[in-house]
Amino acid sequence: MINFDNSATSFPKPKSVQLAADSVFRRYGGNPGHGGHRLAQETAEKVYEVRELAAEMFAAEPENVIFTANCTLALNMAIKGMMQYGGHMIISDLEHNAVFRPVYALAKTRRVTFSAAHIYDDDEQTLEEIRRLIRSDTRCICCTAASNVTGRIVPFEKIGRLCKSYGICFIADAAQAAGLIDIGLDSGINFLCTSGHKALYGPSGTGMLITDGEYALSTIIEGGTGATSEDPEQTPFYPEKLESGTVNTAGIAGLGAGIKEVKRRTATGIFKAEKELCRQFSRGLSDIDGVKLYTCKKSVPIVSFNIGEYSSQAVSARLSDKGFALRGGLHCAPLAHRSIGTENQGTVRFSPGIYSTKEQVNALIKAVRDVSHEINSGR
Repeated sequence: MINFDNSATSFPKPKSVQLAADSVFRRYGGNPGHGGHRLAQETAEKVYEVRELAAEMFAAEPENVIFTANCTLALNMAIKGMMQYGGHMIISDLEHNAVFRPVYALAKTRRVTFSAAHIYDDDEQTLEEIRRLIRSDTRCICCTAASNVTGRIVPFEKIGRLCKSYGICFIADAAQAAGLIDIGLDSGINFLCTSGHKALYGPSGTGMLITDGEYALSTIIEGGTGATSEDPEQTPFYPEKLESGTVNTAGIAGLGAGIKEVKRRTATGIFKAEKELCRQFSRGLSDIDGVKLYTCKKSVPIVSFNIGEYSSQAVSARLSDKGFALRGGLHCAPLAHRSIGTENQGTVRFSPGIYSTKEQVNALIKAVRDVSHEINSGR
């Protein structure tokens, strides 16, 4: 099976990631931060090493790198932690349900209101749209850095500067951006939320919430932290404040190896190689009968397409039968599909990874051509 669904989770993983995760079961078997014996201390040192790697990549302090189970949890912690006591917030019309659903839930049950800004092709028009929606009670702006449907790169640096000028918190969903483009707290972001298992090449079950410390979050989870155990109140300082319970040590160790691999190859180098595969794929699909492409000028390496009015999920199922993994449907992002007019059909999404090759892309193009012929001939 050839994986072209790396936007969901990257596969295969680098050998170094496999070895790093495995090392936990062989060596780092203590509970980091939950014991004073050598085994716990060595494991804690391993976890801290990964905090330092992530802090360097995203322009943060190590203690402000909080490990989570995934990007969705990180976003929930940031959104609900900021908006627990009500107010207004702004999201974009490209958001994944990891943003839209917690915001919608807050709007239903608490004193929270929200507005959805349209992301235009023109960045300045997008900024003006966001500025227009800012109100006196706007507490934060939360938006994706790159769409998981079209790959559209949102002008997050300009949004960051806009937030600074208004004194508004900026939460960025970097799930599709981290590891592919230069993004960090130095972009004006207050809370950067990301998965660890996509373009950072860590294991599944890893994510991060990274903060600049400017805004204090109310907790949505409390429990054992290994620190201030005598106090019934949750530990007040990071990362322990937001890391109740035992962290995913094996996943974190693997994530550290993934970050090192990205650093070795460079995000710029990975982006360039994967974008070239996207251009090759788009060119190959351009003359196939009935194929429609959904592209934008500024995007991470993602190509969404459909074949006529045929179900995107049915197309991806046919491609799966031919040995290719692509995702069809709404990609958990109904707002984005409504924005591009595919809310009833979804799209088939092509997203290469660091191990994807030109030969594999050519084989996929042939498979799409065959599927199009089958559909058009009524088979």
